[in-house]
Amino acid sequence: MAICLAVAACTGPPAPAPATSPAGTGPQAGSAVAVPTQSAAPVPTPAVQERLEFQLDTPWAAVFLPDGTAVISERGTALLKAVRDGMATTLGKVPGVVAGGEGGLLGLALSPHFDSDRYLYAYLTSREDNRVVRLALNSAPDGALTLSPPQPVFSGIPKANTHNGGRIRFGPDGFLYVGTGDAQRRDQPQDRNALGGKILRLTPDGSPAPGNPFGNAVYSLGHRNVQGLAWDSAGRLWATEFGPDVDDELNLILPGANYGWPEVTGAPHRAGFEDAKVVWPSTSESSPSGLEIVDGVAYLGALRGERLWAVPLSGTEAGVPVAYFTGQYGRIRDVIRTPEGGLWLLTNGENPDFALVLLPSQRIGHRWRRRFHLHQKFV
Repeated sequence: MAICLAVAACTGPPAPAPATSPAGTGPQAGSAVAVPTQSAAPVPTPAVQERLEFQLDTPWAAVFLPDGTAVISERGTALLKAVRDGMATTLGKVPGVVAGGEGGLLGLALSPHFDSDRYLYAYLTSREDNRVVRLALNSAPDGALTLSPPQPVFSGIPKANTHNGGRIRFGPDGFLYVGTGDAQRRDQPQDRNALGGKILRLTPDGSPAPGNPFGNAVYSLGHRNVQGLAWDSAGRLWATEFGPDVDDELNLILPGANYGWPEVTGAPHRAGFEDAKVVWPSTSESSPSGLEIVDGVAYLGALRGERLWAVPLSGTEAGVPVAYFTGQYGRIRDVIRTPEGGLWLLTNGENPDFALVLLPSQRIGHRWRRRFHLHQKFV
């Protein structure tokens, strides 16, 4: 059963609120909602270890290379930036990017065989569509990185001024997962043969991955705008999704499952649709983009909400979300695990943007798990 929560602005217990609503209608009075009847002790706040002033222009994603170098995409400029030894330099501009609205140079993913193939994958908006390309990152004699021309991997994903999706990640199975948006085409998310409003699962060369539920590239459907993908320690896929003006979601993704858009949002317990595990009734508190899972905790970057949400996970269920840094650093676009086990947060709209380095303590994970079990006991 999904746990659907209306959340307060900081670390206090959430207040009761409607769990779900028909798509686009706003909260309904009288809807059931699961909330704890007893709150646990406050969770210690993760400390900001460092603020990295890289003078970024609307960064969208970052990946870490095996040598610790970070590569960052900038949505509007189509530039890839490399960060090494605390310094940011420009790798190059990705050709073919047509930026506008929410489109541009978006998600990045590193090949699981990077040491041998040197491939960096990117999701970008072109003149015709949204697509996935790959570029080789080669090392010059002086150690500097160089970019090869992009090779198309998968094309034809619908584009629009908004709802372009854009998050890509390789899963534990070695396949490439692609979060797409409905691109304002509300007929697409429920169409198994359309690419809009989906999570796709591809081979590294762009073919539909073997074992996909519908025999094509589609892995799950009924999405509005997926911008976060991450796996827990058991290999379960979780995703963040924007609601219209209500019901932002954290979803546990199952192959072939239908997440409801545009028929429903949130967790309506309606036959044929998969309920969200966490629902934020007001998109002003969340609008979740990047997602990372560390030590059983899902970290979500909030855009409109201007905060970092932390959600403890236990198996297939999610506990009470806790907010950090509300309003302190602006819009948070992405959350990235560092090679040291900490987190980077990428901001958006700060002109210029920057990265925050967090190093969550092990004690926090234990306290969150205790909080989750209290929640389960008293619901």
